[in-house]
Amino acid sequence: MALSKKIESYLGKIYSPDSRINERLLGKDITFITNEAGEPVTLFIGVRREDGAITGERYVRTIVRQPGSQKIMKSHWDLKGKVSRG
Repeated sequence: MALSKKIESYLGKIYSPDSRINERLLGKDITFITNEAGEPVTLFIGVRREDGAITGERYVRTIVRQPGSQKIMKSHWDLKGKVSRG
């Protein structure tokens, strides 16, 4: 499943570095983890259980930077599979 444009836009922002952020967006629970620059790099989307874990899907972001700088040339999210712990 591809991410919706609204979710991609939300994840295109900069957040607190090295953080775990829990939100609810478009009727889904999401948790994302940011890197040292505050860019979301790992996403869990689905339904949050009582213990805080998400049952759903996991995505990982690939970022290509301009050589010699931190400027992002391109990035994309890859679906890595289902997550469900029970």
